[in-house]
Amino acid sequence: MKKISPIYLDSASTSKVDSRVLDEMLPYFLEYFGNASSYHLLGKKSKEAIEKARSQVSNIINCDSKEIIFTSGATESINLAIKGFTESNVDKGNHVITVKTEHKAVLATCEYLETKGFEVTYLDVDNNGLISIDQLKSSVKDNTILVIVMYVNNETGVIQPINEIGKVASELDIAFFCDATQTIGKLPVDVVNDNIDMLCFSGHKINGPKGIGVLYKKKNIELTPLIHGGGQEYNLRSGTYNTPLIVGLGKACEIANIELEKNIKKLLLKKKEIEEYYEVNNIGKVNFKYVKKAPHIISITLNDYEAEEYLIIKSNEFYASTGSACNSEVIEISHVLRAMNIDFPKKIIRISI
Repeated sequence: MKKISPIYLDSASTSKVDSRVLDEMLPYFLEYFGNASSYHLLGKKSKEAIEKARSQVSNIINCDSKEIIFTSGATESINLAIKGFTESNVDKGNHVITVKTEHKAVLATCEYLETKGFEVTYLDVDNNGLISIDQLKSSVKDNTILVIVMYVNNETGVIQPINEIGKVASELDIAFFCDATQTIGKLPVDVVNDNIDMLCFSGHKINGPKGIGVLYKKKNIELTPLIHGGGQEYNLRSGTYNTPLIVGLGKACEIANIELEKNIKKLLLKKKEIEEYYEVNNIGKVNFKYVKKAPHIISITLNDYEAEEYLIIKSNEFYASTGSACNSEVIEISHVLRAMNIDFPKKIIRISI
């Protein structure tokens, strides 16, 4: 009897590479392997593929292809955006506003800024994880230069009021940086309409390869590079181009863009099925029902089990995550759930499709 593999329900953590993406990448490992900075034919072939990918990426967020910078992933993009912007614009101010529920990459970078003399305001969230626009406005000071708010929370799936945040920042002439790692391929994203000055995401969350990501930077935004060297990526990210991964990211964005509407419908149907299963069978309660959420993330508070125990019991049936961040010795309540004052945080699982 053939063993049935567990169902993968942890796509917010990472996703399988689409076979069409892999097929697009393979020639750049084996045939067109030239350095994109070289002037010979193989180098030019690689450079053309990179520029094609840059255009494919720009199309999914509605920006100019020259505003796309390739990085190793969202974490690097976050560091480049925050450190690069604050260092380059310190003459304009030293105050940054972010949110208590941001990804650790943002929070750790902001903590680093504080050691360098910057002031950081961490906005509160309500029980649904949403910020208050009024608190955002009241937190702005004369020396505020940057607002950092993620689009979709990676643990809860809750969508922040990005358009409103962008309007506030634009009206006050403050740069707005948005982590859209859990948004691309799941919701329409338009950096122009939402007044987003910088935005990041990773390839491996959209059925692309790991080790490649994007920083969108509006043309008028000045950054100091983290990595110096040969001057690649408009002198903002030096190092030999990783052509196969860039090509893979471009193809993943092209597919995600073309299939967005179909994908959203498919995700919503699956999401409804899973949510009904948990509630109808009295296994758990779906969280954050009455606010806007991404179609692929489901947060459930279990009735009779703690999350770790339940996921171990169900490990032969499906793969998912807890709502907690773990280290080697203790299970610690995640900073996201703690900021939201959620009841029974150790009973929360995250299913992502």
